[in-house]
Amino acid sequence: MKTAVSESDLRLDSRSRDLRALIVRALIGGNRGHFGSSMSLVEILRVLYDDYLCFRPDEPDWVERDRLILSKGHGCLALYALLVDKGFISHGALDSFCHSTGILGGHPDALKVPGVEASTGALGHGLPIGVGMALAARIRHQCHRVVVVTGDGEINEGSNWEAAMSASNHGLDTISVFVDYNKLQSYGGTAEVCDLEPLAEKWRSFGFSVREVDGHDVTALHSCVRALPFEPAKPSAVICHTIKGKGFDFAEGQATWHHRSRFSPEDIARMRSVLKQD
Repeated sequence: MKTAVSESDLRLDSRSRDLRALIVRALIGGNRGHFGSSMSLVEILRVLYDDYLCFRPDEPDWVERDRLILSKGHGCLALYALLVDKGFISHGALDSFCHSTGILGGHPDALKVPGVEASTGALGHGLPIGVGMALAARIRHQCHRVVVVTGDGEINEGSNWEAAMSASNHGLDTISVFVDYNKLQSYGGTAEVCDLEPLAEKWRSFGFSVREVDGHDVTALHSCVRALPFEPAKPSAVICHTIKGKGFDFAEGQATWHHRSRFSPEDIARMRSVLKQD
């Protein structure tokens, strides 16, 4: 079983750096934000939007679209970067992140932001919502797929496991859960706060078909999403081993970079310096 990702395993390509640059633009615009929680998500969301989800940016409420729910809503800057990249919202919206005049808040708001399927932030709600969406699609004879992206600390919440039982009980193979397993919560390591292991076996015991992947390896993620669903009549779980703050050596694996309420000129210079590297 793959249990960790080395910080030197993978070098970010230009697209991953460009998406992180969008996140940094929003962080600077709002002078705050969940830095580490967003950076660990980039490749997961990148591959889902590039290679799996069916959507129409000019028609965000298109009935046949696939649904993606970012259950770990505090990682919304990564989602905003993809929504900008795909044309749901403008680049300029990033500059007013967390401003009273802007649409982009510290957690995603489905009533304000095109492309956001659910307002999340109170952790543990995304999978229950996703199960409801998948059941509704079945009842309506619709064939769209549902993806829920969770955090590892978030799945301490019991509501996730109630929803997992329901997804399995109903044989919802149209729903997939991606766990951003960066091993670090806001105030400590997941192994210390509430150990999740054996995580893959937990999901299997709840009736899911499970795969593990390096959550920053774009090629491996592409192969993984193309295989969904992994088994007929079973929901799928993808455990993505990631690094909190990925791409910024001064922040990788550092709980102090989970969230910042302000950035010093030195912080901003360091972020920009990393993005300029070849």
